[in-house]
Amino acid sequence: MVGESLPEFNYPKDVLQPLLSASNSSSLQQALEILIKDSRAAVGRAELASKNILPTVLKLVESLHRASNREYLMQATKLLRNLCAGEVANQNSFVEHNGIETVLTVLRSAALLSDPNFGIIRLSLQVLANVSLAGAEHQQAIWLKLFPNEFFILASIRSLETSDPLCMILYTCCDGKPGLAIELCRDTGLPIVAGIIRTFASVGSREDWFKLLLSRLCLEDIHFPALFFKLCEGNASEDRGNTAFGDNVFSSEQAFLLRIISEILNERINEVRVPNETALCVLGIFKRSVSIVDFGARAKSGLPTGSTSVDVMGYSLIILRDICAQDGLGDLKKDSVDVVDLLLSNDLTNVILSLLHDLEPPAIIRKTLKDSENRELNLGSTKLCPYKGFRRDLVAIIGNCAYRRKNVQDEIRQKSGILLLLQQCVTDDDNPYLREWGIWSLRNLLEGNSENQQIVADLQLQGSVDMPELARLGLKVEVDQNTHRAKLVNIPGSYTKPIE
Repeated sequence: MVGESLPEFNYPKDVLQPLLSASNSSSLQQALEILIKDSRAAVGRAELASKNILPTVLKLVESLHRASNREYLMQATKLLRNLCAGEVANQNSFVEHNGIETVLTVLRSAALLSDPNFGIIRLSLQVLANVSLAGAEHQQAIWLKLFPNEFFILASIRSLETSDPLCMILYTCCDGKPGLAIELCRDTGLPIVAGIIRTFASVGSREDWFKLLLSRLCLEDIHFPALFFKLCEGNASEDRGNTAFGDNVFSSEQAFLLRIISEILNERINEVRVPNETALCVLGIFKRSVSIVDFGARAKSGLPTGSTSVDVMGYSLIILRDICAQDGLGDLKKDSVDVVDLLLSNDLTNVILSLLHDLEPPAIIRKTLKDSENRELNLGSTKLCPYKGFRRDLVAIIGNCAYRRKNVQDEIRQKSGILLLLQQCVTDDDNPYLREWGIWSLRNLLEGNSENQQIVADLQLQGSVDMPELARLGLKVEVDQNTHRAKLVNIPGSYTKPIE
C-alpha cells in the first residue's frame, strides 16, 4: 500500500509540513488527496496560491522523482496540474521556480523508459499545457526548453494519451506567438508534427487539440504543403495498399491528413479562408491522384475505401468542393487573387468536366437509354466511380464554381457541359444526394445566363431531356409565338427565386 511506503523516505520539513498544514492532515497520502480535491475549483486554487503552496509541490515532485516513487509522483503531478489550471499566481510561480525544468526532468525519465510511463507523461504535459495558457511569456519559456529535441521525443511516443496534451501545448504556443508556427513548420519542427499525425493515423482517432493544431497550421496558415510532403518521406507507412494501382505514390498518413483537413474545413467552412498556397497544393494532389487511380472497378464503399490513392483523390476532391463554396469569405488583401478564381485559372473546371464526361452515366440513365439511338449521351464510357459519392462530389464542385460566376457558366456551355449536368439530376444509389446537387448545379448554371437557359429550353422541346426538376426551380418551357423558339420562363405563383 502507499501508506506503508512512506517511512522509506526522509522528506525535508520544508516540503512535508506546508502540505500537511494546508490540508489539515497528518500524512502525505491524505494531504495529496485533500489538496487535489480542493484544487479542482477556482476558489481552492486561489486559496492555495495565497499560501504559496506551489513551490512546495515542485520540491515534492523533485523528491519523488529522485526516489522513483511512481504512485506518489502521479498524485503530486496531478496536484501540480490542478494548481496551474487558470490560476495566474500559480502559473507565474511555476515559471519563477524553474517548474519547466522540474517537469521536463520527469518527462525525460518517463519517456526514455523501455516501457514509457504514459500516465506520468500525460500529467506532466497537462501541467505545461495549463501553464502555456497564461500568455506569450510563458509560452516562450516552454518553447525554449522543449523545442525541438524534447518535443520530438514526445511526438515519437505512439500514444493518444500523451499526444493530445502535446497538441494542446503546440497549438497554444503557435496561436499565441505566430512566429512559433513558422518555426514548427521548418526542417527542425516538421518531424514533430509528422510524428503526431502518424500516432493519430495509426489508431484513426481525431482529438480536439489535434484538429485545432492542424487547423492552425494548414488552414489558417500556409504550412499544409510542407507538412503533406513531409509525411511521404522515409516510406512512413508499411501498408500502402495495392501498389499496382499507384498506392505507393502516397502514404496512408497523407490520406489521413487530407481526411482530417476535409473534416475541419467542413466544420469551419464559414470561419476560415483557405490560403491560396494550400488550395493550389490540394488541386495538384488531386490531379496527381487522378492519374494513378484505377477507374476500372465499381465502388463498393464510400470514403475511406482502404485504397490510399482513392482516399487521397476523394478527400482532396471534398476539400476543393468546400473551398469553392467559400464565395467571398474573408477580406482579400490588395492585389490578391480570390482562391476560387485561382483554382479556375489552374484548369479546375476542365479537369472536373472531363472526369464527369468520362464516367458512365448514372444507373437510371443507363437503364433508360440502354437501347436508345441517342448517342449524344455517351454510354461507351469506360470509367467507373472509384468510391460511392465520387460523381456527387464532382457535380458539387461544378455547382459551387458556377454560383454567380458567368465565366464558369459560359465555359461549361462552351464545353457542351449543360446536357452532361442535366444527366446528373437523378437519384443514384451509389451517389447519395446526387439529385439535390445536380439541381443546385443546374440552378447556378441558369441563373442570369440567357444562353444557358435557351439551351435547356431547346433540349426539352426536342425531347432530348425530360426535366421535371425544372418545375422545382420555378421554370417551364414556352414557345415564343413570334420567333417559334423555346425559352424558359418563370412559373406563375412559384415560390422559387426567379432566374433572371
